[in-house]
Amino acid sequence: MTTKDPCFTEVRGDGPIVAVAQHGGHALRDEVERLMVLSDADRLREEDPFTDQWTSMAPTRLVFHRSRFEVDLNRPRHLAVYRTPAQSWGLDVWHEPPPPDDVVERSLREYDEFYAALRRILEEKKREHGRFVVLDIHSYNHRRNGPDAPPEDPEKNPQFNIGTGTMVRARWKGLVDRFITDLRAADLPGGAPDVRENVKFYGLNLPMYVHYAFPESGCALAVEVKKFFMDEWTGTPDQPVIDAVGEALRSTVPGLLEELGRV
Repeated sequence: MTTKDPCFTEVRGDGPIVAVAQHGGHALRDEVERLMVLSDADRLREEDPFTDQWTSMAPTRLVFHRSRFEVDLNRPRHLAVYRTPAQSWGLDVWHEPPPPDDVVERSLREYDEFYAALRRILEEKKREHGRFVVLDIHSYNHRRNGPDAPPEDPEKNPQFNIGTGTMVRARWKGLVDRFITDLRAADLPGGAPDVRENVKFYGLNLPMYVHYAFPESGCALAVEVKKFFMDEWTGTPDQPVIDAVGEALRSTVPGLLEELGRV
């Protein structure tokens, strides 16, 4: 079953695996766009384009279509609308900050609608399967010094950063280790990928929500993919690499299902 909402698309399928793309969206409501001074290119650079494609690895998925500069689902509700440059990588977002309270409140309704949909999905998975996995899929920049500057140190910027900082790691150890092992075995252009845990990111609001609301049944993995699959300054994709990343993520599903049966 697929349902469409102005701000997100929800696809319901079988099985205990759920994939989420929070930051793949670029759209803005008209009233938000009129208030925003941030350029389209700067906005795109901090979003996670193409991550929505990777959610197809799971039969059940939730894809948010709004830009994180309208409302950021991966932050606590009271911080989900950026009000100052300090909250948005030093970028000036608004013509006259902060945005009006009524505009903020309408953006936060989208936040609430998304999390209500996520909760319905996860309650359903808990009833049907007992335990489930949420893959919270993101991407991240590694050329912040400019398009012609060297990329950031690869020792501190793995191709795949798996964030597990919000879970009780001991409970899900077998599943996490299996996911990382299977992802490392994937075939990507250039060879096996660099996959490491909690090097760059630890997981934020969405995985924290899953582990708080479903402490015994839900395992949420924050999957951050370095933007080696695109030019982060122009937004130009490398589609063969995007497809290969998608296949790499898909290859982890059998192992996740097997490990869920052992928890």
